[in-house]
Amino acid sequence: MFVVRVAVLFCIFKGNKFRPVMKNCTLLFFLFFGIYFSKIQAQQQLHDGAYLYQDGINKHLMLVKDHYISFISYDDVRKRFQHTWGGALDKKHNLITIAVEYNSQDSAAIGKTTQLPYRIDADSLRLKTADSYHLYIKQKKVPQDLDALWRITGRQQEGKMQDIPKADRKTIKILVDGYFQWVAINPAQKGFYGTGGGDYQYTNNRYTEKIQFFSRDNNRVGQELAFDGEILNGAWHHKGKSSKGDDIYEIWSKEITE
Repeated sequence: MFVVRVAVLFCIFKGNKFRPVMKNCTLLFFLFFGIYFSKIQAQQQLHDGAYLYQDGINKHLMLVKDHYISFISYDDVRKRFQHTWGGALDKKHNLITIAVEYNSQDSAAIGKTTQLPYRIDADSLRLKTADSYHLYIKQKKVPQDLDALWRITGRQQEGKMQDIPKADRKTIKILVDGYFQWVAINPAQKGFYGTGGGDYQYTNNRYTEKIQFFSRDNNRVGQELAFDGEILNGAWHHKGKSSKGDDIYEIWSKEITE
């Protein structure tokens, strides 16, 4: 409101030297109001990041990055993966539209569009699902060089790097603010083949992750894995051992959803 008050005071000032012409005063009002409401609208937008809503020991994590969104429900205390769904995201004032690419509970939802109303409240998000709003707390910003939406495009097999061309079936990985999730899916066939995720850090070409949920094997929860990681020509080269102890060398490229 400060800029609006300045405009009002300027326009009613009585001094001859600063008396504005009415036309200029009107333009000044439009300018200041435009700046003010643009700032308010920007504050009400859903920004990239990690958001967490907790119901008892059940955690509901929402990851937003590069026009993509994923919801994950899990219990890392009892090591139980519950549900995940997500897809390409369109953000507008107080409404998000999701083109669903995967849903581990309801394959019939894949390929459809879902709209969810929301409200921004300081560092939290009130998101309406079903018939009620849930309060998602935005997690601390932890920007890292690997933060992006990735898609696997290469994997070493028998000592040779094999390209993985774009196809309906894909494995994507979302990294944002210290959280990660990978998902293996085929939207065209309404297929969901697994997911896992948790916390991650990337420093000095060393990528470390701690698993908080894993749909294929709940016993992996709590496991920490470390990999060599390097970005070469925009691609992420990922080397180390899998959660099963197998050697892996993968190449990930940024996925464009705009």
